[in-house]
This record gives sequence, structure tokens and C-alpha cells, in this order.
Amino acid sequence: MTDVLIIGAGPTGLALAVDLARRGVGHRIIDPGIPTGSRGKGLQPRTLEVFDDLGVIGPILETGAAYPPIRAYSGTDVVWEGRMSEPKEPSAAVPYPNVLMVPQWRTEQILRDRLMELGGRVDRGELAGFTKDAEGVTATLADGTTIHAAYLVGADGGRSAVRKTLGIAFEGETREEERMLIGDVQTTDLDRDHWHTWADMEKQTVRVGLVPLPGTDDFQFTAPIQPGDDPELTLATYQKVLEAGTDRTDIRLTGLTWSSIYRVNIRMAERFRDGRVFLAGDAAHVHSPAGGQGLNTGVQDAYNLGWKLAVVLKGGPSTLLDTYEEERLPVAAGVLGISTRLYQKAVEGQADAHERGEETQQLLLAYPDSSLSAGPLGGTRVADAVLRDKTGAEIRLHDLLRGPHSTVLAFDVPADIDHPDVRVVTIGESGDYIDPDGQVRSALQGAAMALIRPDGYIARTGDASAVQGHLARMTRAN
Repeated sequence: MTDVLIIGAGPTGLALAVDLARRGVGHRIIDPGIPTGSRGKGLQPRTLEVFDDLGVIGPILETGAAYPPIRAYSGTDVVWEGRMSEPKEPSAAVPYPNVLMVPQWRTEQILRDRLMELGGRVDRGELAGFTKDAEGVTATLADGTTIHAAYLVGADGGRSAVRKTLGIAFEGETREEERMLIGDVQTTDLDRDHWHTWADMEKQTVRVGLVPLPGTDDFQFTAPIQPGDDPELTLATYQKVLEAGTDRTDIRLTGLTWSSIYRVNIRMAERFRDGRVFLAGDAAHVHSPAGGQGLNTGVQDAYNLGWKLAVVLKGGPSTLLDTYEEERLPVAAGVLGISTRLYQKAVEGQADAHERGEETQQLLLAYPDSSLSAGPLGGTRVADAVLRDKTGAEIRLHDLLRGPHSTVLAFDVPADIDHPDVRVVTIGESGDYIDPDGQVRSALQGAAMALIRPDGYIARTGDASAVQGHLARMTRAN
């Protein structure tokens, strides 16, 4: 028997597996091994912070690149240039201020490599069905193998077999008339410094787009499919669509490494939990491609759920698992609204449809109404800051938060907390670190102590009694 069985090894399932592995939680992750291509290529600033904590930010930064400027053409003429957003410099509070482009297959590869470093692996297989009771879940794979687990997490995509087996409604819409041809193609006839687009100038909508994928020779190709068309996924088809959409024959596609037809789905599961079974990522919510929200929201589902499963499996309060749906369902609903609104702008050809701002970066997402949150700052993300140790060396606050533990920040007060999964950081003249510019103390509104959850959100600020009491409620069985 294993503690957690994860169905699906996309970014959501892999992020969860990595988080569980570093916490010493027994798990298995099963996936049929279908190639994903570049698909969800935009990693938002908050996801980069999560990846920093999970130990994969190095290869992510080495692989990724900022989105290039957009160049719009009419035939061979350049008619417009612009950006989704202006690049920002890292700050003390936000170490990763810009969205980073990484092909999804590469993100998955990096997470898979990290999982192997931690002693885990992805097993090939396909879920045939499962049963559950008060003690656990028994899953059966297509080859007849049975796996017993205390908990099961469905991270198996929009067509989730886990969700369908549970009979959970997937409410929303599928816009069959709004399909898109997508693929990873090669060409040497376009520069790799721009996102090349050809638009219907009358409707102000994109006919063809090719964006260079960093760390590869590929471009991600996108083009709307006309109603009634049923294109074959061949290089010849992509070439034909390219020529029709650009009014050019001088751009030759020389290779096709991944191809797909994307249907716009805007849906969310009625609930994210059924007893010992959870839904995460696309199994729980599917988005339009606008704003690059789907993959990022799924990774943060995993980041929210992983530490809670670990606490409960170590004897913590089972009610902690109720807060997964309590916190993530409203967030997913809000993010779904953002991506749908941005997509509708693009469909309608609005002039600012390409622009992206803070609402898509996910740094402002919070859980103020969660039962785990108390006080005026409860449920908000802890901003990064620069501290100094006793030698004067600089260290980031997020470096001190990194790892599978909660953190207590104590400012010039005794911190009599002895818990194996809690790191105590003392700040002040008598502490281990100095807050030279008062950034941390100011961000925490002068509180004497702060309890930071393992996922980097504030649980409680206040005096020692308040923080210790809140920690006990989070970690001790009822």
C-alpha cells in the first residue's frame, strides 16, 4: 500500500509527486505517456516561486526566456509591433517579475528529473477504475494491476477518468466552433527574435501565429480552424494553413514534432474532493489559452495539496484536507473568469487583447476567507525581502522559507517553539538575522510573530500565544 496514488504526470501531477517525495511521503504516479508538446508554455511569476521552493528553478531559468516582442504582418509588410507586457527588473519583494516561456514538455522533463533525484519515478499505465471506502482507495490499471493507497489524486487532465468515475459534474462550455490547429514546427525562414503573427485586419483577429520556443529549434504554430474543416495533422496541412493565413509562399516548414487540435473548453468541477479522492489541475478546471493560467493554476493546486496530505499522513488533523477545496475552488473560479475575459477580448478583436498585467501573474492570489487564515494578513503571500545574517551577508527571506516546513518569524521576542516541521527564524538585534530596511516587519504590519504555511502564505500574525495556538490547530489531530 502507498500513501498517495497520483493519476497523471503532467505538470500538476509531477509537482505534487516532487512535493510529496521531498516530504518523505510514499506515493506512486501513473501516466500513459502521451506526448504533450509545447502546449502550456507560459510560467507565471508565482509558479516560478513555487518551482524555486521545489528545487527546479535553476534548469527552468536556464531553459526559459522572456516572451519576445510581437510582430504583426500583412503579407510581408510589418504593420505593428508590441509586447504582452513590459519587462520588469527583479525586486526585493518579487524575485521573478516576468512570465517565462518554457515548452511544457521541457517543464515536465525538469520535474521528472527532480522526482528521480528524490528517489521517485513515473510508472507507465492507464487507470481502468477504482473503488474507495473509509480506509483508502483501490485502483485498477488497464493491465490488471491493482494499487492500494490511502489517498488518490486525479491530475489526469480535462477528460479525467478520476472525475468521471466519481460522477462529479464538469460545468461550463465547450466551444466547438472555436477550434485551433496547434503544433511544434521548424522553419529557418523566420527570425527567432519575434512572435510572428498575421491578422485579419478587418476583424483584428490572428490568422496565424508562430512563436519561437527557447532551447529548441521549434516554433509553436497556432491558427484557427474554420467551421466544418477537419484537418489532417500532417506537415502538409500546416504548410497549407500557413500559406492561406499569411498570403505568403516564401516561408517553408521543414518539420513537425508535435500536433494537436485544441478545442476551447471553459469548465470547472462542481467539487474538488470526494472522500479520499481529490481533483487537481485540468481534471478540476480547464481554461481558454488566453493569459497562460491553466498550467500555473494546476501547479499551485498541487502545491496547496501536497503539504496538507503530508501533515495528515503524519497524524495531523484530517479536517486540514477540507481546506484544499475550500481554498482552491474559489481561486480556480476567479482565474477561470480572468482567462475567459482575456480570450473574449481576442475573439472580439479588441485593441488591448494582447496585453497582460498583474492579474495574470498570480502573485495577488490569496486565501483570506480560509479557515486556516486568521488576522488581517491571513491567507496572503509572503513577499520576498533581503535580510542580513550576523556576518553581514545578504540572504533572501524566501531562501529561509524554502523547504518542506512551516516557518515562524519572530521579531525581537523569544520563540519557544519546538516542532520537527517548523523552522524558527529570529529577526532583530538579538536574532539570527537583521531586517536592515524594515521590509519584512513593515510587510507584516509590525507583528511580533508570524506563522508562515509551507506554501508561503501567512497563516497568522500576532503574539506568541496566538501563533502557537494556530500552529497547534494546523498540525495536531483533534
